Amino acid sequence: MNLEQLIENYHPPAEAIKVIQTTQIALLVGISGAGKDTIKHELLKRPEFREIVSHTTRAPRANVGVMEVDGVDYHFIDLKKAQAMLEQGEFIEAKLVHGTVYGTSIQEGLSAGAQGIAITDIDVQGVSEYKEVSRAVLAIFVVPPDYDTWVSRLRQRYATEQVFLDEWPKRRDSAIKELTRALELPYYHCVINDDLNRATKVVAEMSQRPDVFTRQDDEARIVARDLLEQIKRHSV
Repeated sequence: MNLEQLIENYHPPAEAIKVIQTTQIALLVGISGAGKDTIKHELLKRPEFREIVSHTTRAPRANVGVMEVDGVDYHFIDLKKAQAMLEQGEFIEAKLVHGTVYGTSIQEGLSAGAQGIAITDIDVQGVSEYKEVSRAVLAIFVVPPDYDTWVSRLRQRYATEQVFLDEWPKRRDSAIKELTRALELPYYHCVINDDLNRATKVVAEMSQRPDVFTRQDDEARIVARDLLEQIKRHSV
């Protein structure tokens, strides 16, 4: 069975299901450039949060000029190792994105959950896999405040304008799919990342009261719907 088939047919083993059901987990979701990773790093400065470090088969890259570190930003593995982990049932969830494997290991979930609220950033596909196992998992969709702010943040990720333009169609399509999917599902909390300190505080509060939905959620969903329509209308 090839890698794509392994991922398509993957089901978490009983041990993984137990990890998800007995661990307080907060999943940060959002389109590329929404700021979920920045919020995650702010939350990790608080004693009650511990990170689930994901595995990936992509190479380390620079974020704002700083190279990613193995075991801190991701566990960087090759395709052979990813296939072995899938075959041995070592993941809670795993997915293939543009030819790259991303996954959450059982061991990472156990380690983070034993120390506090386990938190990670993930995509909508990964959230769905968690939710299939436990409805108690908290999913928070981070929304940039408007279209112009989002595009500006995306541009800052690339060394040149041409590189940004080359990547834009893929990023735009992914944003449309993720926003559409999140807005279809009632279990997503939403937070607008217009101010980092405020957004971090809101996410921390949501993590303590995962079953409570407030007016902030409704307002953020309206912003998310407006953003989706703007992305659909714009070519850049």
